[in-house]
Amino acid sequence: MNWIKEQNYKSPNKRFINDLTFHEVYEQVTDLTGKLSSYVKMETRVAIYSNNSVDMALFFLALQLLGKEVLMLNIHLTESEIKRQLELTKVQVVFSDNNKFICFNEVQQSERENIKLIEEFEAERIVVIMNTSATTGEFKSVPLRWKQFSAHVKASQKSIGVTTRDNWLLVLPMYHISGLIILMRSLYNGTQITILEKFDEEQLLTLIERGIINMISIVPTMLNRIVERIENHKLRVVLLGGEFIPKALVQKSIMRNIPIYKTYGMTETTSQSTTFSVLDYPEKIDSVGMPLENVDILISNPDENGVGEVLLKSPMLMDGYLGKVDIAGYFNTEDVGYIDEDGFLNIVARRTDIIISGGENIYPKEIENILYTHPLIDECVVVGHIDKKWGQIPILYVVSSLNEHEILKYLSNKLAKYKIPKKIIYLKELPKNSVGKILRKNLDSVN
Repeated sequence: MNWIKEQNYKSPNKRFINDLTFHEVYEQVTDLTGKLSSYVKMETRVAIYSNNSVDMALFFLALQLLGKEVLMLNIHLTESEIKRQLELTKVQVVFSDNNKFICFNEVQQSERENIKLIEEFEAERIVVIMNTSATTGEFKSVPLRWKQFSAHVKASQKSIGVTTRDNWLLVLPMYHISGLIILMRSLYNGTQITILEKFDEEQLLTLIERGIINMISIVPTMLNRIVERIENHKLRVVLLGGEFIPKALVQKSIMRNIPIYKTYGMTETTSQSTTFSVLDYPEKIDSVGMPLENVDILISNPDENGVGEVLLKSPMLMDGYLGKVDIAGYFNTEDVGYIDEDGFLNIVARRTDIIISGGENIYPKEIENILYTHPLIDECVVVGHIDKKWGQIPILYVVSSLNEHEILKYLSNKLAKYKIPKKIIYLKELPKNSVGKILRKNLDSVN
């Protein structure tokens, strides 16, 4: 099924992307395909390098109508990283919002050719390629196909619902799955999105207070900056994901009746794998929710408390990394967690983040959750450092006006002694990636 054509037929006059209706998007996208044709005729795979914009969305959709696989490039990569990604994915044609590559404007000003467009989006065809862990210099390419997007949008619709008034804020970068999936969900649901180039507190608060948007996908660092300023709102869903969601932030949201839906997923699983409404299940605040439809989660090698490696399989799971062997059965998320008696998934830590000190497992999330309950802790992260005596020791990186003695005293009667950070390093801001996730691996360079 061609979702773009279908929504033009079903809801031509309904707004889709900002002020553009589905019909206007369809007209602009089909026009753009004719202009793009001469640039991509001989290409199977092309790339987009851009900040969020209406043009970026239109180019992505037009390339789908041309049947092209689209590599989404992170605009924060270095020149050498971009070069390596293009080489390894065999991409020669790149479109961008500036003159770095082939500029959107150049294409829009070019002559249009009459071409035949794809009528049906074939299930096995690759839609997009996204590279993970690019900030470390070592990346894996994740190809996502129409069958995975189709399974996701249907499962997500059942999980969080859909209304005719939905207007989903798209502020997370579309070169990440958390941003692009908003475009895909809304295209499938026939609902509106509002694209912002980047996160802006005042702009976002205005959209919320005026009731222009009623759905948001956001990461904890963004929500933390605005949560206490949200007064009047008509929000239906605030999808909150990321590596770590402070319990204190969720509690603040509950107090303000903000409809938080905690979510857990990754690029490899086409975004969400679990979610739940915190307002509906406040007693499950520590969990990341119930599996979406057809998502099967298995805890491998559990300890006496049922904590083990989180494995999953679902129709939303990628077939396998580009150029690698396909996944057979369950996929190891490299997260550690457990499933409670009600079927809610709880993530304890990333397997690589667990600190083993003197034979004891220390979970950074436990320490960070306690610290975030203090009003003078702005940001914090706990990581393990190699120690000759203990193997590893916990080190705290923090943004706070509290001194070291005050922090240690606050933790002393809340944690076992071996969990107390052995060193505290103060920073003005923790390093983050483009969607606001804290980059633990980058902390070694500031120590």
